[in-house]
Amino acid sequence: MQYKLKTPVTQADLAPLRAGDTVLLSGTVYTARDAAHQRMMELLDAKKPLPFPVEGSAVYYVGPTPERPGEVIGSAGPTTSGRMDAYSPRLLDLGQAVMIGKGARNQAVKDAVVRNGAVYLAALGGAGALAARSVKALKIICWEDLGCEAVRELEVEDFPLTVILDAHGGDLYESGPADYLAHT
Repeated sequence: MQYKLKTPVTQADLAPLRAGDTVLLSGTVYTARDAAHQRMMELLDAKKPLPFPVEGSAVYYVGPTPERPGEVIGSAGPTTSGRMDAYSPRLLDLGQAVMIGKGARNQAVKDAVVRNGAVYLAALGGAGALAARSVKALKIICWEDLGCEAVRELEVEDFPLTVILDAHGGDLYESGPADYLAHT
């Protein structure tokens, strides 16, 4: 199935999604990679607010390349999500609803996804130019010193994604190969 979603999202918005579904995501998406996640944890430990509203938010694990003249963003392909596994459950427990990246996640993240009615969506690796076409506006909101890993606020339109982990415990990395083998 294909779904259109607009951020911020609720658990009710995400409940129909199943591993393997396609999502066209629109609205605000925040970017954050390893260094930004570490800084977010430091803020939380110090009982300070995060740089963006976490409730219902979507976070894309990306460090975009510089944009060319006339472009909003450069190539914006996903980075390996496993590097955020140590931080993701805490953010999901605070209300983050969508993670976007590539690659498998650990069991703690899978458990947090189900516990919070969240999802993990994959952007197509190696297709950063395709992802960039969905970005309509961009602004750096904090930690500019991190360069490409600064936290950005993106406005996206019909960003094409695939559901990897759904709120019901579905995992495309487990079910996909099994379904393929059952039909060969």
